[in-house]
Amino acid sequence: MTAAIDSASSKDLERLYTIEKKCFKEEAFTKEQILQMLDDYNTVSLIARVKEEIAGFVIGMIYVERNTLHGHILTIDVDRPFGRKGIGTQLMKEIEGIFRRKGVKFLHLEVREDNKAAISLYIKLGYVTIGKLNNYYGRVHGIYLRKSLA
Repeated sequence: MTAAIDSASSKDLERLYTIEKKCFKEEAFTKEQILQMLDDYNTVSLIARVKEEIAGFVIGMIYVERNTLHGHILTIDVDRPFGRKGIGTQLMKEIEGIFRRKGVKFLHLEVREDNKAAISLYIKLGYVTIGKLNNYYGRVHGIYLRKSLA
């Protein structure tokens, strides 16, 4: 399934928040946090549309560390009916391309260690495990991943 990828904006907030809550439940960002990310100058926010419906989204932030531009995927969400159809891959490849064009050298993200589908996607996309994040998601550990975009 191919989705149309567009920039996200505050007008998409209600749908993004609904998807975020479905995907992450108690670990979901609040509506206010999502709005703040959408409005932040240093973020890239994309939505995937399938037949005019927002099927998923990704938000990443650009920051400088040791005089090098880095990217951090803050959240990537695909609504359940659209899962396992390549939309997450499409969103990740699109945001990676944008970050690459902006000069970002490394991209980072965190994932629950029990989220096997997401881990599989990230490994397939070339991310490598940097470390374990003890109790990062409450009682569930996280995994810290990185990919070189250089």
